[in-house]
Amino acid sequence: MTFTQSPISFAMLSIATSFSAFAESQSSQDSQEQAIEVTETITVQSDFREETLQTIPSSLTIMSAADMDTRNAQNLEELTGAVANVNFAAGSQRARYYQVRGIGERSQYQEVINPSVGIVMDDIDLAGIGGIASTFDIGQVEFFKGPQGSRFGANALAGLIYLQSNAPTDEFEGRVRLSAANYDSFSTGLVLSGPATDRVNYRLVAEKNVSDGFMENRIVDADGRELNRDDTNNRDELTLRGKLAIAATDNLDVDITLIHADFDNGYDGFSLDNSRETFSDQPGFDQQQTTAASVKFTYTGQDAFDLITIVTHANSDLAYGYDEDWSYVGLHPWEYSSTDHYLRDRQNSTLELRLVSKPEQRIFTDTTDWVIGVYGKNDQEDLTRQYTYLASDFTSSFDAQNLAIFAELQTHLSDALTLTTGLRIEQRDIDYVNSDGLDYQPEDTMLGGKLLLAYQLSDAAMTYASINRGYKAGSVNSNGTLSDELRAFDPEYLWNYELGFKTSLLDNRAVFRAAVFYMTRDDIQISSYHLDERADGSSEFISFWDNAATGNNAGVEVEFLWDISDSLNIYTSLGLLNTEFSGFTYGDGTKETGRDQAHAPNYQFNAGANYYITDRWLLNVNVEGKDEFYFSDSHIEKSDSVVLWASSLSYQADNWRVKLWGRNVFDELYATRGFYFGNDPRDGYEAKPYYQFGEPARIGLTFDYNF
Repeated sequence: MTFTQSPISFAMLSIATSFSAFAESQSSQDSQEQAIEVTETITVQSDFREETLQTIPSSLTIMSAADMDTRNAQNLEELTGAVANVNFAAGSQRARYYQVRGIGERSQYQEVINPSVGIVMDDIDLAGIGGIASTFDIGQVEFFKGPQGSRFGANALAGLIYLQSNAPTDEFEGRVRLSAANYDSFSTGLVLSGPATDRVNYRLVAEKNVSDGFMENRIVDADGRELNRDDTNNRDELTLRGKLAIAATDNLDVDITLIHADFDNGYDGFSLDNSRETFSDQPGFDQQQTTAASVKFTYTGQDAFDLITIVTHANSDLAYGYDEDWSYVGLHPWEYSSTDHYLRDRQNSTLELRLVSKPEQRIFTDTTDWVIGVYGKNDQEDLTRQYTYLASDFTSSFDAQNLAIFAELQTHLSDALTLTTGLRIEQRDIDYVNSDGLDYQPEDTMLGGKLLLAYQLSDAAMTYASINRGYKAGSVNSNGTLSDELRAFDPEYLWNYELGFKTSLLDNRAVFRAAVFYMTRDDIQISSYHLDERADGSSEFISFWDNAATGNNAGVEVEFLWDISDSLNIYTSLGLLNTEFSGFTYGDGTKETGRDQAHAPNYQFNAGANYYITDRWLLNVNVEGKDEFYFSDSHIEKSDSVVLWASSLSYQADNWRVKLWGRNVFDELYATRGFYFGNDPRDGYEAKPYYQFGEPARIGLTFDYNF
């Protein structure tokens, strides 16, 4: 396997806002000559049917392996700046929660929540635990925007992110990656792939990533000496992945994926001084061990349909904790000190069976393709909270059963006009008990679906109009000090109205895609909090969930990619977003009459260029930015708008490559999470904003060797 310049058409068909410098082809000249011949090669892997990116009637971004390589991305969170109207929230070492079109959770403490944006890797549900989503040897990442109620159900109210790892190969190949960057950051990766027997191919992947992190801890000992640790917000991440592709019979394929992730990260992200210098004498942690598997059976032996069966299981041990006072005893006049730790044992299992009609077996006078299926899921989560001010540990047990039936019809009204209708009915039963004496068994029945009309204007252009309904289940607030009216929160529903247009231009050397959407939200689930003041003047931070009355989200997503010449290509994307919610009652009794939703910037953009200096040298320059946004729905603190620059210079030999790269090269200070409360004894616990910052300037060198 070698890598040189990737075919430009691959990049144009990726509506992720990044082009690749390299891919697996013999030379840049050969790739460019082949570009027009492969304009329909990128397909959507996770929908009911495989469909090309250019023809799927949806606002969907796909980032290929080459796109991720151009961004030097090591984790899913490092891709979001390239995708219009997708954001993430920190509050942990690695982002676990994402927002699509302004909708999505930002954190989890004691409550059990149902994510608005799902994360799936190789059919394995990682919603809420997506911090382990390493991008090493991932073939493509699909960002579905808008509700996916008929396809993915309760975990896709706002959208879904699907990661597809690379498949086993028919011939042996291998890859080694070595990378080093500032902040004592090092990573190594290994890939081995090939045939085990005539009917079995394998792929083995291992990656190790370590870094001191981007914070300095200035804790002071009893003699007044600064200890100056620089690794309390460190990263220590191991990812192992194995895949088997088995041709069991002529009609049965079996695909098996095994994943093990061990992330032993620190968490010391907030400073009393709102800087990169902390004072925590008991720094926190953000640890996760996940072992997961998926098995997919594809049976094609029936004349009328293919039978697809997918079974998955994931077991995760999660440990998250922080120094609640962000300081050391000597800083407090009364020697106050506290920590808050959350230890979770989480399991989920899924089973999906679906029948997908074959093209020659359409119904309704040979006009309609069809899909029908059932889906079952079991979520279990046991929590132990260890908090300084609790008389004893808080414990809870959560068990949820989801059962859904779904169907989709794709009716070809003419050669150019297609009507798609989809419906999904999902029942969710919860059994929740905790050590505060709460015993709660809510049930929700939810309905989602879509109505979509797509028209193929020409071989190069199509347009569509769609109405989608998404949903997510309600749940229960677990904190025993909450009032009865704050105890439970209801399901949330969303209607999405969308118009889209896609076309290729300039003899297939450019691609333009655009979507306009308007969404209405009912019973919005909002993450809020209040503070209980203690006798010593300090406060307890209590997070809970509530329903606001209504909300709406509207916006535009535009992407344009252009292969200007054999040596230069450019890419751009723009997301515009306007959001509002109203009807929410704050803790002081006042009611919200209309404001932007949290983590929903009014604009996001990404632009860049690849310049091929020679067949072996490539220069990439990239800029991305986003508008200011509210950190929470319960206070008015905002981030600043930000513009981040990145660049890389690569040299490609026949079977190896070296790349010098930089992200945030001008060292912009920007916040990814924010709170507003009193936590500093030096000013009498005066309420003020506190921020967690994104990564500073990163400079690194990466070496890849293929064999």
